[in-house]
Formats: sequence, C-alpha cells, structure tokens
Amino acid sequence: MGIAAGLDSSSESTRIVVCDTDTGAVIKQGYAPHPVGGSGDVDPQAWLMSLGEAAEGGLLEGVQAIGVSAQQHGLLALDAGGVLVRPALMGNDKRAQSAAADLTEALGGRTAWAQAVGAVPTASQPVAKLRWLARSEPDSAHRVAELMQPHDWLVWQLLGRPVRRTTDRGTASSSGYWSAANGSWRPDLVQLALGHQVRLPEVIGPADAAGHTPEGLLISAGTGETMAAAFGLGVGVGDAVISLGASGSVFSVHHEALADPTGTILSYADATGMHLPVVHTLNAVRTLRGTAELLGTDLDGLSALAMKSTPGSYGLVLLPYLEGERTPHLPHTAGTLTGLRRESMKPEHLARAAFEGMLCGLADALDVLRGRGVQVRRVFLLGPAADLQAVRAIAPALLGVQVVVPQPADYAALGAARQAAWALGVSHGTQSPHEPPRWPAAASQVFEPGEELPVGQAVRQQYVAVREQTHPGAFEPEAFEPGTVEPGTVEPGAQETVGHAAGGGYEAGGYETGGGHDHGASGGYGAM
Repeated sequence: MGIAAGLDSSSESTRIVVCDTDTGAVIKQGYAPHPVGGSGDVDPQAWLMSLGEAAEGGLLEGVQAIGVSAQQHGLLALDAGGVLVRPALMGNDKRAQSAAADLTEALGGRTAWAQAVGAVPTASQPVAKLRWLARSEPDSAHRVAELMQPHDWLVWQLLGRPVRRTTDRGTASSSGYWSAANGSWRPDLVQLALGHQVRLPEVIGPADAAGHTPEGLLISAGTGETMAAAFGLGVGVGDAVISLGASGSVFSVHHEALADPTGTILSYADATGMHLPVVHTLNAVRTLRGTAELLGTDLDGLSALAMKSTPGSYGLVLLPYLEGERTPHLPHTAGTLTGLRRESMKPEHLARAAFEGMLCGLADALDVLRGRGVQVRRVFLLGPAADLQAVRAIAPALLGVQVVVPQPADYAALGAARQAAWALGVSHGTQSPHEPPRWPAAASQVFEPGEELPVGQAVRQQYVAVREQTHPGAFEPEAFEPGTVEPGTVEPGAQETVGHAAGGGYEAGGYETGGGHDHGASGGYGAM
C-alpha cells in the first residue's frame, strides 16, 4: 500500500485529501481558506500560506507522492530571474475584455483562433491577459521572460524552484497559446499578444513526474481544476458533465480535439491523454435566483413552486439570456418570456418555466457537442442546484438521457491524488503509464427519463420553437438539431457510475459500472 495526496488550490481555498494508492480510500483531509481575495491582482504567496495551513497537524506524514490541481486561466509573469514582475492575474479578472476582442481580430477572427488553438480569446484566458499587460503596463510587460499558470507555479515551488519548469496538457490547453490538436505551444501567439518571445514550461505526460523534492517526495504532473475534477469524478467516453453555477458549463470526454469554427466549443485536453471539449453558457443558476427574487422566495421555495406546475409550464417559455448569452452567441441580447395567458400567470408556472428554460439552455450546449460527434449516454449534474427536487425531476426527460447526481466531495483534489498515485506506480514499475489506478467511484443517485421522455422532448421542442422565432439562425445549421435525442443515448437500465463535482478517469472503454442506485460504482478513465 502507498499513500498519495492531492491538493486543490481554487480561487478561494486549498483542499487536501490523503488517499490509499490502491483503493482510493480517503485517509485524511485538510482545508484552509486563502488569506486574500481570489480576483484581480493576487500575491501567489497567499496560496502557499493556505497550503501550509491546510497541511498542519502532520497531514502529509507518510505521503509518498503529491498531485496539484489549481484554478485555471491565472497568469504569473516572471522575469529572467524567476521573480514575478507583478501580482498574479486571475481567471475571473475582466480587465482584458477589449484585449481579447483585439487579439481575435489581429489573427483574422474567431475561425482563425479556433483552428490555431481550439478556442477564441476571452478575458479570462492568459493570452488575453498578455495583450492587456502589454498595453496597460508596458514596463512590466517588457520584463516578462517566462509564463506560468497557478498549477505550474505551485509545482515549481513544491520542488524548490528547480531550473526545469513543467506543466501538463490540461493546463496548457487553457492558456490560449497551446494547441490541443497538435500538442504544441504556439509561441507566435505569445508574440502577437505580448510583443516578444518568452520561456514556456515543458509539457509532460499524464503519468509523468514533474520531479522529486529533496526529501524524495514525488510531485506528479498536476493539472487544471476542471481536468482534475473530471479525473476524480471518473467520467468516461459517453459521459457528459453539466456544472450548475451562476453560469453553466458542459463538457465531455472525446478521442480527438474539436476545432469549432464558431468558437463555441473550447478544445481543452484532459488529464489522461484524451480531450475535453467544453461549452459554456452565461445563464444557469442566476436564472433561478433572479426568478426566485421576483417571486419573493429562495431556491428551495422556487423548486417547491415549480413542482406544483406541469411540464410545459402552461405554455410559458423563458429564454434565460439574462446576461446575454455565449451559447448561442448572443452577447447583447436579453431574456424573453413568452406564452403569457391569464391561466399561465401564476407563480408556480413561472417557477417551472425558469427551471425548464435553464435546463433547455444547457441542453442546447449539450447538443453542440453531440453535433460534433460526441457521444452522450448519461449526464453528471454538479453543483448545489443539482440537489433541488425540480432539477432532478425535470432534467432527465429534457436532456433525454440518464442523469447522475454524485454526492458532494472534493473531486479536483481526489483527481490530483489519483494522478499522484498513478505517477508513483509508474515510477515503481507497478502501474502502466497508459492506464491510471482503478479507484472506486463515489456514491450517487441516478435518475432515468423513463415514461416522461416524450413529454420532456415536447417541452424541449416548445423551447426550441420560441428560440428560433426570437433569434432565428442563432445556431449554425450543421449543428445537431436541438430538441432531438441522439440515437442510442437513452439506455434503459444503463448502469450507474459516479464521482463528485468533476473528475474521474477516461479511456475509450468508459466505465466498468455496477448496477443499482445510491451506491458507488467502479469506473473512471478506463475505470476509476
């Protein structure tokens, strides 16, 4: 038996799990908030302080390997001596919005960027932050000699700041200057953004070690939070993950990078050697919160109201584009409520329309992936809103597939620990570099579309009709037809699997699953 730890440094806190390398069983856990805020300019030393606090009390005693997961899209710009030229820029910093638009045009538009790196620049991405830095702080920009993201920097610090700098495919793919399709950096895009060339980390494989500490502790490659969570959750080919935050995201495991000329799909790499196409929506739980405030209740109250209505909300249809929308690309639009009649003007019908609108918007995002050949046979729902009765009752029939709601857990940290166990096993010759450890998945609840599937799809068609009438041609004509169910996606009696709010292992074979509900099932990247 070995012992591996995974640490996840998010925008707000550090979480550490210590696991048995053979079984994945959690032995110990640690947590500490970051001493500074998670947005704007951040001193990364705060992450180290939080890490130290989370590891207090001998938490890491006996640990043989550590994996690092960290928030994505942060930018740490260093000079030739490895010293930060300014505080770190975080992913949720919006100052680079105009810089992102400028960069998009500078390369020739959205299609050119999608073909180059599988993503169109946004304010969150490091590539846009580089352009902002060059324009807003030219003196600092001129001193930049190398670039890192939070996960890279933390690994480097744990190793004692060695000459070698490393990263992994997952973190590299979220930079805006690495191509998941080609597996290589695009230094020309760094030049385009910053104005000169810099040093970039070495991209190492999923089962590789970044190095060893002087005490002999192995540090694995590490990865970004989304990729670590997917590895910890155990999603496989045929699985999609929908994350319900204020905004929403949909991602799946795929065998190849997807170059989407519209830029709707972000072509990320995963933590196992495969790919992780992601589609974002701007409006998810913020739709529910806005409706709840309008009706003078909270999310639980809104859910209870919605359950008093019926599928289709008595004809009410809410297009939930409250903040504009990213999928479809309608940045300057607003939400739309249609179907108002005297009999439909009741709180319960508006409440249900909010849930149906949110889920139909996410189904649109899911269909973007389906339209590019991504198999979707079941969907993992993540986030606190997944516990709402209305979400669980409505989602399976609207999405047209089995819905899995994992129990809460620190999946990004678990994914990092699993990666550490993998690298440790490879270094000892007991684990294949092509197959990660097979850890049992977390417990979950499973919800089937069942007899409600035709009703749910009728609701979806009602939503699509309103969307097409209000925003004709919002989706590309070659996209998967919204409102239809991909053949083979509904598998009555399909076996359950699970993990947490993001993570797991992928491999072409998907999960090995056990039947039943409310219990763990094995699976993951080739079986979790």
